[in-house]
Amino acid sequence: MAGEGCPIVEFRHISKMFSGVYALEDVSFSVKRGTVHCLLGENGAGKSTLIKILTGVLKEDSGSVFFDGEELKDRDIWITRRKGIGTVFQENSLVPHLSVSENVFLTREIRKRSGVLDFEKMKSETLRWSKELGVTLDPSAKVKDLSVAEQQIVEIVKMFSQNPKFVILDEPTSSLSDKEIENLFSIINTMKEKGVTFIYISHRMEEIKEIGDDASILRDGKYITYIEDVKTMDMNEIISYVVGRPLVQIYPERHAKIGDVCFAVEGLADNTFVKDVSFNVRRGEVLGFSGLVGSGRTETAKAIFGVSKKKNGKIFKDGKEIKIKNPTDAINHGLGFLTENRKEEGLFLNKSVSWNTVAASLDKIKTNGILSKGKERSEVNKYVEKLKIKLPSIDRAVKYLSGGNQQKVVFAKWLMRGSCIYIFDEPTRGIDVGAKTEVYKIINSLAEEGNAVIVISSELPEILGVSDRIAVFREGRLVKFLDAKDATQEKIMFYAMGGKDNETA
Repeated sequence: MAGEGCPIVEFRHISKMFSGVYALEDVSFSVKRGTVHCLLGENGAGKSTLIKILTGVLKEDSGSVFFDGEELKDRDIWITRRKGIGTVFQENSLVPHLSVSENVFLTREIRKRSGVLDFEKMKSETLRWSKELGVTLDPSAKVKDLSVAEQQIVEIVKMFSQNPKFVILDEPTSSLSDKEIENLFSIINTMKEKGVTFIYISHRMEEIKEIGDDASILRDGKYITYIEDVKTMDMNEIISYVVGRPLVQIYPERHAKIGDVCFAVEGLADNTFVKDVSFNVRRGEVLGFSGLVGSGRTETAKAIFGVSKKKNGKIFKDGKEIKIKNPTDAINHGLGFLTENRKEEGLFLNKSVSWNTVAASLDKIKTNGILSKGKERSEVNKYVEKLKIKLPSIDRAVKYLSGGNQQKVVFAKWLMRGSCIYIFDEPTRGIDVGAKTEVYKIINSLAEEGNAVIVISSELPEILGVSDRIAVFREGRLVKFLDAKDATQEKIMFYAMGGKDNETA
């Protein structure tokens, strides 16, 4: 056992290659005990690869990993878990058809003396941990019926219930509301006081400044620098280390000319949550959907696109009512939908980047009715270059890409389709700060071309930065429209939490 002055984790000269390309090249740094050590870098910088090497999911090509003063030579996820290393990955690893409590205790089930599973004990322990961590979960609920945010909370409860002494959080807040983020940070601070050490990965600079102590920065698989105190360091300086250049403006200037209404929804309701939602979007306009997680933003988008069944309501395009019963109808009417959960709803993970990109646009790559491989490769490469997707080949299976690059592939799919009404649900979730600016430029260019764009986001600065108007949702209803020029984070939260116009906003 190492002494107090020794680091709890140490990476020494770690290298890892995939298909002849370095994901990590001679990376060395250490993590001090009892700290929140932020691991920063753009998508493809090597962060996730390094974490998978530490936890035993991947094996380094060269180098050594030390934990608690001991070299971890032959390790796998079971060995590292027994050592006290806990992880919440960006993409969840839950079993959809099992309950919350069954997932929390998966592979370490509680049994009665007879050997039979003690479901009631697992439920009560899940409730106990949920209360201790300040979150609300139904232990009996099936994971497949939960929102992305709720599934992320299950992952967090599952990890902390194992009493780890070293915790890795990979984009843990990407689906959480402000209140849930506040709870998580409270948990982190409490656990840190008990001696738990954290590696914290996030692209949200404001989070890094709030929760982090120190930081290491990776770029293109190489170790760049160490930041001793992220709280006092200038945010722009941190960003310049991350992206390798000064980032002058995160939200690019808008130059779109807003025209006539081209898309409208009247009295939309589904069978479960959405209640009497009405709005319109004009050509060249970006309409932001804001509200707390679970407010009905995503549910409204799914009802529009035909993913969920509509109970009431009409949808109009260019003044004419259109019927959308399923996603195929929506696509044929010129709608594109980048979903919140790319892994389960937006991608075919075992298929190639090329296959995923052309999936909604097969008619564009046909010659005399036959699919043209040449056209496919030409079109796909165009969008790979446009979106700066980092990959060794367009034949690479999507499951091997980083989360941010997976998101860009979904973006490429709808851009190639050439829709005229775009719905982007959390379009920058899991994307680094440099790539976010690229996404915002794409949103702007789509608007400038005369398309209508709806952006759903949990990040209030993002909603304010990209929108012309903002629709605020609460409990399945659209409760307020705000002009972005007059809107503030405080105003949005006022209406999202139930404020009325006759109160002081």
